[in-house]
Amino acid sequence: MNTIDNTEIYDAIVIGTGISGGWAAKELCEQGLKVLVLERGRMVNHITDYPTATVDPWDFKYRGLNNNNDAKTQLKQERSGYVTQDKSKHWFVNDLEHPYSETKRFDWIRGYHVGGRSITWGRQCLRLSDLDFEANKKENIAVDWPIRYKDIAPWYDKVEEFIGVSGEKLGLPHLPDGIFSPPMDLNCVEDEFRTKISKNYSDRYLTIGRFANLTGDKVHVGRSKCMYRNRCIRGCPFGAYFSSNSSTLPAAQRTGNMTLRPHSIVHKIVYDTQKKLATGVEIIDSESHEKITFSAKIIFCCASTVASTAILLNSTSKRFPNGLGNDSGELGHNLMDHHFKVGATATIEGFDDKFYTGRRPASFHIPRFRNLKETEKHNFLRGYSFQGSASRTGWSRAIKELSFGADLKEELFKPGPWKIGMTGFGECLPYHENKMVLNHKKLNEWGLPTVDFDCEFKENEKEMRKDMMQEAVKMFKAAGFKNVAGYDEPCFPGNAIHEMGTARMGRDPKTSVLNKNNQLHSVLNVYVTDGACMTSAAYQNPSLTYMALTARAAKHAVDQLRNKKF
Repeated sequence: MNTIDNTEIYDAIVIGTGISGGWAAKELCEQGLKVLVLERGRMVNHITDYPTATVDPWDFKYRGLNNNNDAKTQLKQERSGYVTQDKSKHWFVNDLEHPYSETKRFDWIRGYHVGGRSITWGRQCLRLSDLDFEANKKENIAVDWPIRYKDIAPWYDKVEEFIGVSGEKLGLPHLPDGIFSPPMDLNCVEDEFRTKISKNYSDRYLTIGRFANLTGDKVHVGRSKCMYRNRCIRGCPFGAYFSSNSSTLPAAQRTGNMTLRPHSIVHKIVYDTQKKLATGVEIIDSESHEKITFSAKIIFCCASTVASTAILLNSTSKRFPNGLGNDSGELGHNLMDHHFKVGATATIEGFDDKFYTGRRPASFHIPRFRNLKETEKHNFLRGYSFQGSASRTGWSRAIKELSFGADLKEELFKPGPWKIGMTGFGECLPYHENKMVLNHKKLNEWGLPTVDFDCEFKENEKEMRKDMMQEAVKMFKAAGFKNVAGYDEPCFPGNAIHEMGTARMGRDPKTSVLNKNNQLHSVLNVYVTDGACMTSAAYQNPSLTYMALTARAAKHAVDQLRNKKF
């Protein structure tokens, strides 16, 4: 490979273009910094590069299923069961080209392209509360978060205002309300379930989920309201849901301060021993195979939980032989993900004359109701929520019909029976022994070390799952639903695609990697604001928190730069 030293010095370099990378680019550019944004994968332009966005089910060659030849290249991506269908497989990596190892099974779901997983994320936007920020300290688990809700609340406001979050206010202290556009509607069966929960329980609530899909009349530049197509995973040509491609990267581009460079594999952050600061990054250009060094005054690691930590671990020097900023030895440890795939299903009678319009891209949400009080005693710590939906079965029920001909076709034109299902999303505790490490014996095609995972759900999560299934069954039965059945399917870390930890925030440099401003304790001009920074997982979908922390850290970085701190 040729080696090139780029002579231009940027104000900031942002590594990654996903949920947090897009926000770092937007905030830094809008505050006047000249920013180089690096993406290891290909370019994806909003609207024009969403190849399946308008394709109907019957127009897919395999009716939306993956073919056997493609499946062989995505064996680990496919294990999740829901990301590599024909409509979305192009958003996820080829596992043969991007290998990793598993001491214990970990389903690492990745998308290498501009926008990253902001194109395919689930869009549920839930705030953390002080119940979450204080839990580690109160229970003497891991380390204390160095921030509280009041520190991040105004940044939640800022993010929600920009991305557009539909939902309703509940007034629950453990799930703070935000700035919402009009909520999407529950259908009649979900509304009935909501009524029955309110009647049967004093501590439980059902609401429509809080989703980053535009509703209402507020104007968002370059975006329009949700069309209820429920094809979000394909990329939305209307920009109706938030993604980096439709929102933050265009905002950064409009400033004239952003240089976006795809095909740029960052493998090391360069450290200057005398300055005690990072001076730039080294990349490999995946097209030209050149090694290039880019210089900047500030570095934002937003490559995703595992990728950012892999870069830090690979950024060794005489000062940091075990990885940049790894004085505590915690870099790579405390890997977390939510556990789910446990809940219940049921059928409902009495609504055969009711239907709904559109394909709503949102589920109902039952917020956490376990361990909200210190006096509450269960066989597990922390808590979980439920997400679910009700619908009428479609023509696919024909596989169970013992009939044929015109009568069958006429019957299948009618809506089928109502069904309802919900799955729990539970918190995973931060265990030091749950980790990722670099495998220097197994290199990728660029000669870089790959990742090895050693992570599992433990007894606390297993006990929680028992309660999740039992309570789902109880709620459906109490509502009077029929054919209630609980389920608990195998679930492995990575399945929820909410990987967190590995470079946790904390108060003490001896036990954490980042400080309260998301800076490396020992290299203050390097910020890590993706999921790697999380000190605990909480039960909530985490992307809203990543965005808020990123916006907060960007403001801090700009202030530090202007005050000539680095």
